[in-house]
Amino acid sequence: MNNSGAFTKLRPLNLLRQLSNCSDSTCLQALSNSVSWSMYLEHGKITYATHSVEPFDRLERHLRRLSHQIPLLTSEVRVQLRLMFEPDSHSHLIEDDSNSRSYPPEYQAISWLVSQQHLHSTQAAVLVKELVKEVMESFLLIKEGTYELTEPLDRMPKICRLNVEKILEDCQVRLRNWQDFVPQISSPYQRPYLLIDSKFDNQYLPNLQPDLTNWMRGFSLCHLAAILNQDEIQLASNLYPYILKGGIILHEPDPPYDKLPKIFEEQCLRWSLNAAVPLRGSKLRAASRREVRATPTLLSKLIPELIDTKKELNNTVDSNPNISEENIAPVQRLPQIYTPPKDNFQEPTISNNINSASQSVTAATVTVQKVHKIVSVDDSPTILKEISYFLENENFSVVTINDPLKAVLSIIRHKPDLILLDLNMLGIDGYELCRIIRNNSIFQKTPIIFVTGSKGIVDKVKAKLVGASGYLTKPFTRTELLKIVFMHLA
Repeated sequence: MNNSGAFTKLRPLNLLRQLSNCSDSTCLQALSNSVSWSMYLEHGKITYATHSVEPFDRLERHLRRLSHQIPLLTSEVRVQLRLMFEPDSHSHLIEDDSNSRSYPPEYQAISWLVSQQHLHSTQAAVLVKELVKEVMESFLLIKEGTYELTEPLDRMPKICRLNVEKILEDCQVRLRNWQDFVPQISSPYQRPYLLIDSKFDNQYLPNLQPDLTNWMRGFSLCHLAAILNQDEIQLASNLYPYILKGGIILHEPDPPYDKLPKIFEEQCLRWSLNAAVPLRGSKLRAASRREVRATPTLLSKLIPELIDTKKELNNTVDSNPNISEENIAPVQRLPQIYTPPKDNFQEPTISNNINSASQSVTAATVTVQKVHKIVSVDDSPTILKEISYFLENENFSVVTINDPLKAVLSIIRHKPDLILLDLNMLGIDGYELCRIIRNNSIFQKTPIIFVTGSKGIVDKVKAKLVGASGYLTKPFTRTELLKIVFMHLA
């Protein structure tokens, strides 16, 4: 078998099927439009898949979904995970083991969650399965690129082994469902904006949840779905009538998500006519695309549940030498999978609102929704202007403070939802200012993000000691700023 080659207008589907029929273990690496995909196969089964576009953002979204059922996956644990394993601090904060560096850092992070008992091995298997499916969906959309087959990672710890055909079948079903919204929606990373227009006729349009309108100012469909704990296709179905009527406009994906392949009608139509894998279930085969779009109840039945049952796991996840069959317990029997009583566990604010009685809001009432207030403290007018521009365009209220000595009184007066704090300022440094803010009981739980040009491990450790919630390194992009705001406010 050749260990490298190129494909032009060749279905990635066929390539994966060929590899699944081989007894060898390999890593398939593909490159298209400057995005790289890596798929790890062991004896015809998938052990993991990733691509180069924001892998830790992808992991955060899926961990956020799981956190609604697993109380141990707190926001603090998720922040710690990124500080430990995300590439810019990865080599400093984890044990210096050359073998551990041979596989993707986000996979190391999942293994760490298991070893620290934040996740049961079965929950980790479900998490890996969902991550693999998201990566595979984008891989199946590639039209041309290059690929290479490399030696497998001998020391890669195996969380699960997934049936290739089953994963491909699930991905094809979801891509056909996405095709319902083409050409209006061509990527799950497009960013919906809700327009306020007195001439906009609401009576023919479905109602929107208040929390959705709060966040529909720059976050992508994928990120909105993670905030609201919904499936992306269900969210797209809810928004689609607004998009058709002109009440919602879609902006193109932010970099680097704009590099991922888009969903095209021609490509999906070709699959629906020629795909070798049949649609699962008689109801799904009988349902037309129009029926799926018009009937949310039916659509919800077609979308796979995030937390699979033991039967589903048996169909898709094989045991391996490290996790035997008797060690993979049914997910529903794990005590930590259940949401505890309200008096023992406080869910995130947005989830509380979503799970309450059917609240709804139309475009006409959006103006009364909460706008999150962010205070930015920096002695550089240029940085303050850049932060203000990035965030105010996304419907945040931004207060800028260029005198750090006056920052405490201003912060007490404004009572922000999040604080961005420069580390190196004249008169008082960010560490001391953070310590003073944290000593005020009002701000003990307010996210404080250090914004600094330093990447040193000592600075990050010191930031954690004084109570910082996160770390944003200069220079930063709009996407990086929104990502850390999303992580701490949503």
